[in-house]
Amino acid sequence: MRATAPVVVTAVVTVVVAAVTAALLGACAGPNAAAGTLAADAPLPTQVPPGTRLVIADQAEYQQVALRESGEQARLPFAAEFANFTGGPAILEAFRAGAADVAWVGDTPPIQALAAGEDVPIIFARQTAPASSQLAVTPGSRIRHLADLRGAKIAYAEGTAQQVMVLRALEKARLRTSDVRLVRLQLGDFNDAVRTGQVDVAPLNEPRLTRFLAEAAPRGGGVIDPAETADVATGLNYLYARRAALADPAKAAALRAYVGHYLRALRWVDEHPAEWVRGYYVRNQGVSAADGQRIVDSLGRFGFPRLDAALVDRQQGTVDVIDRAGELPRRVSAARGFDLRFDQVTADASGGGG
Repeated sequence: MRATAPVVVTAVVTVVVAAVTAALLGACAGPNAAAGTLAADAPLPTQVPPGTRLVIADQAEYQQVALRESGEQARLPFAAEFANFTGGPAILEAFRAGAADVAWVGDTPPIQALAAGEDVPIIFARQTAPASSQLAVTPGSRIRHLADLRGAKIAYAEGTAQQVMVLRALEKARLRTSDVRLVRLQLGDFNDAVRTGQVDVAPLNEPRLTRFLAEAAPRGGGVIDPAETADVATGLNYLYARRAALADPAKAAALRAYVGHYLRALRWVDEHPAEWVRGYYVRNQGVSAADGQRIVDSLGRFGFPRLDAALVDRQQGTVDVIDRAGELPRRVSAARGFDLRFDQVTADASGGGG
């Protein structure tokens, strides 16, 4: 049964606000709280009870705009509440507080969750062109190649996909973290830091990269040679969910439904680039239509990998990069970070393909 009017609330959420939200959710959880507990290996429920709600952690309002523009939001069989975050660490805090049920992130936040002992498994994957993320260079810098990174000040945010971009770039340059100056910043501060010269280099994804180039390229800002950095990012994005939500039969059914609706929304985005540029990049993100089209072109066509051994192995490769740099508090296994029950959900929603 569908919720007749999904509730959509957009917010910039801090840890403090997340904790308050968690308290509110506990007070009005309705049928979700009354349900029994679903075992981690039990079949996913298919019926979403009336009154079920999911709190969806978003970044740059990407999910909610994709759902709205594609028409999938109106088809959600549950009430959806969106909360906007910047980066995986803040989302992990929201998960810990019980203030979010599912989130859209890069490939590194699920590893951070595992290393922190949190049970937040991946339930859906999307593949884009890795080259859509680049290592931006501040105006006036001599840095144009990976070999130039020695001694550079590099923006760094642990627990984010941008962290692994830096670590992979250093490995390719045969440098250690001690050979550069890692400047720990929040992701939201990366653009200003590299634009103003507070750092020499910052890993930027879209639309942050296009914003930086629009502002800094006329003053000599640019990126490290893309031919050298083509494989420092994976191009993977994930939905991952709080285990407590997956153990709630009502929320588990809603999450199962959400994967299908979100995949169809992303397919719409992929197949309607002009409408997506207008609806998201121009109206929501404030970039020009030309820049929006450049972003769409840089991302390439979307793929939806199956949650299988091949994807687990790719994720383990990212784990190993972080571990070799000494940036993991303890060794983790990527296999523990997936809920493989959702593999068939992806297969069904994508027509059986990856």
